[in-house]
Amino acid sequence: MLPGPQGLGSLIRGNRGWGCGLADIGNDIERPLGQAVRPPRAPRRISAGVVAATLLVLAVVGVSGAIALRERPFRKPGEVAVSTPKTTAVVESAAPTTEPALKAEAASKTSGSKMGRPKTGEPQIIHMQTEEGNGSPRAAIVIRDPSTIGQNLRIAHIPDRALVEAGETGPLPVRAADGRRPFDLYARPWSGSRGARVAIVIGGLAVSQTGTQAAIAKLPAEVTLGFAAQGNSIGRWMQAARQSGHEIVMQVPLEPFDYPNVNPGRNTLTVAATADENLKNLRWALSRTTNYTGVMNYMGARFSADAAAMGPLMAELGRRGLAYVDDGSSARSLAPDLALKNGVPFVAGDTSIDAVRDRGAILKKLDELEATARAKGFAVGIGSAFDLTVDTVSAWVVEAKKRGIEIVPISAVAVDPEKG
Repeated sequence: MLPGPQGLGSLIRGNRGWGCGLADIGNDIERPLGQAVRPPRAPRRISAGVVAATLLVLAVVGVSGAIALRERPFRKPGEVAVSTPKTTAVVESAAPTTEPALKAEAASKTSGSKMGRPKTGEPQIIHMQTEEGNGSPRAAIVIRDPSTIGQNLRIAHIPDRALVEAGETGPLPVRAADGRRPFDLYARPWSGSRGARVAIVIGGLAVSQTGTQAAIAKLPAEVTLGFAAQGNSIGRWMQAARQSGHEIVMQVPLEPFDYPNVNPGRNTLTVAATADENLKNLRWALSRTTNYTGVMNYMGARFSADAAAMGPLMAELGRRGLAYVDDGSSARSLAPDLALKNGVPFVAGDTSIDAVRDRGAILKKLDELEATARAKGFAVGIGSAFDLTVDTVSAWVVEAKKRGIEIVPISAVAVDPEKG
């Protein structure tokens, strides 16, 4: 360890004094009698500023070398603090580390893989503090990467046990004891920029096995996927979708007009049913899989216009920490007001992109979304997992990115009453 500035000066002065003493003895022996003695030369002192500057340069060189050897430097730095030499570092997790995250971290260490994101899947804060002469800490500069918020994509398919409640028909999403919500944890990270943003939800997954597989494989990871509660093998498809980077929502069947001639499927929530019956059917739909940020209506023009029927649904979503995505098909929907009342993150679709199943018509709707996003900051499009829709959206997204449009998950444009 290098001595401090004062210790180094004392050591240098001490060594010089010892050397000068020996030289003076030799000079006294050889000096002719009566000759005046010259006063000794004052030893040169190395200033504390020079020593501190030298240490600073060495520290900068060391940090620069470490950065140069990193894989993909500053790709996703998480949170980094810049300070001066002689620092104390303390790493804190922005949220409690979950057991799946710890297992994933151990697996990562075993395999020797390198990832740009924090290994726990949560944002990390590195506090760097300098020590002044009196020992008191000085504030550091923190650089935040907003894309580190949300679940680590390496473990996005693994449910967080703290956010799961055992239900009669399967696991149910719930707020954790520390207040974390599925809406927060299972959200796909995005840039946090306030430029033109487009969110696209493609629903109807898990109904057709081949169609679901194609949609997960072809659609860009920024596109949100909606799973139909009546589908098959939803748990398996959820894992595939989340491992591919998609945010997902659960589609809940709600009563449309002219029901049951127009029927969304089994366990549909209806206006005539009691609140307990509807909650039972809602929980059945919610238990079909995990790791989703919210629910989206499947049909439901009549149900969403009835406050007595819609109120208990929104209260349940608020209690469980889930968002509500309104597909925007009904102008009579009471969802916006009820979501705000119950603390439910809410977002409504601006347009159905594939009401007309024609490539030109779909592209026109997508271009309208882009124009809306440039005008008001964001836009939301809703579509279904038809082959034509999947192929058209996949091609359009690539071109839209080149024009400066950011494709974001549905959670990125939701109005969250808990965040103001």
